Amino acid sequence: MMDRIRDEEKPLHIVMFPWLAFGHMIPYLELGKLIAQKGHRVSYVSTPRNIQRLPKLPPHLAPLIKFVSLPMPKVNNLPENAEATIDVSYDVVQHLKNAHDKLEQPLTHFLKSSNADSIFHDFTHYWLGPVASKLGIKSVFFSIFTPPLIGFMGPASVLKGTDPGRTKPEDFTVAPPWVLFQTTVAFRYFEIMKIADILSENDSGFSDLYRTGCCIENCDTILIRGCTEFEPEWFQVIQNIHQKPVLPAGQLPTTVFKCSDESDTWWWMKEWLDKQQSGTVVYVAFGSEAKPSQEEVTEIALGLEKSKLPFFWVLRVQRGSMDKDVLELPEGFEERTKGFGVVCTSWAPQMKIMGHESVGGFLTHAGWSSVVEAIQNEKPLVLLTFLADQGINARVLEEKKMGYSVPRDEQDGSFTSESVANSIRLVMVEEEGKIYRENIKEMKDLFVNTERQDRYVDNLLNHLRCLLKH
Repeated sequence: MMDRIRDEEKPLHIVMFPWLAFGHMIPYLELGKLIAQKGHRVSYVSTPRNIQRLPKLPPHLAPLIKFVSLPMPKVNNLPENAEATIDVSYDVVQHLKNAHDKLEQPLTHFLKSSNADSIFHDFTHYWLGPVASKLGIKSVFFSIFTPPLIGFMGPASVLKGTDPGRTKPEDFTVAPPWVLFQTTVAFRYFEIMKIADILSENDSGFSDLYRTGCCIENCDTILIRGCTEFEPEWFQVIQNIHQKPVLPAGQLPTTVFKCSDESDTWWWMKEWLDKQQSGTVVYVAFGSEAKPSQEEVTEIALGLEKSKLPFFWVLRVQRGSMDKDVLELPEGFEERTKGFGVVCTSWAPQMKIMGHESVGGFLTHAGWSSVVEAIQNEKPLVLLTFLADQGINARVLEEKKMGYSVPRDEQDGSFTSESVANSIRLVMVEEEGKIYRENIKEMKDLFVNTERQDRYVDNLLNHLRCLLKH
């Protein structure tokens, strides 16, 4: 049942505008559903193809969540129909940001007639704060990146480069001066080198750090996917460096509206999983953004084979149809692992796979949505980072003994099939890895407690009401 709004309170109208990546769009939609559940209106803004690809809404929320479709602007070097990061290779994402910036005018046009109370926006929208302010709409920087990452990245002046707090990649491999407690949370050298482009201007004219700095500087409130009980010290860091209201959005676990027609895809997967012993299958998936190199795929494949454990691997062989670099499995691998291993190169229902009792562990890139889904399903984590915030997420999980990272070369991030096999067996089978299996179960309540999540949403809505009165 939807929560009743008290008669004297007019429902709020909240606009949501996430970055064009499914790892961003889905948590925004989850929060949108929780807000609509309380009887408020949500306008969810994206481009046509992205809206078509979002999960279906539960019928009782559909009247309150309106999808606002803004045509995708055409820009050079962006393939036809590319509307999300999943559609393009990593080097083309800068052109996607270019197209995204061109949505400023149509979005402003929509906002003028929307009668919106507030807009929730992502890290890329450096131009949005002033637009909202001019229209009298409160802006909320809603970060799907976790509190440790936002805290670690530092004040707006450092992000925008006006304060030379960090000038070289090595500066990101140590805890910064504004973090006043002992922590291992920092990027490893190979992790920051993989994403060194976030530090510099790209085709769009602005670095990711600059964009984030502007978003934080110009917003009225900082809202972060996370939970104050799980990482209180990082919320405090953010509060200290930004001197603005900082609210937790909760972990926003994925909720799936169950359609009556189970897809054929899931049936064959379920049939295979049903044949495996309970807790023996390692599930392998690296999200919609990360794409391993050919060398990495080879080592992962051989590592899975050497682990002697059954595996279910969702492998994206290319990023978008224009990606020329198509990944291949080692010769003979599929024949040798027939029966005890599955490699799926198309979409797979991650929540259903992870919910299956035969799955006993998850080899993951440490993207936070995947981490939350694993904890929802009590699956211990083997970590293999590739991009973005994944290194910082991995440090947090290592510190809390919730995940174990595959050992790698510090300079280039290379790893061997033996280290993959040993890491999987440690976390899933061996006595030494029991702590990871137990800690994941213990943390579940912090991540999927509906009462706490509900309280966070109530606090957020009360805060938004207070903002409107000032």
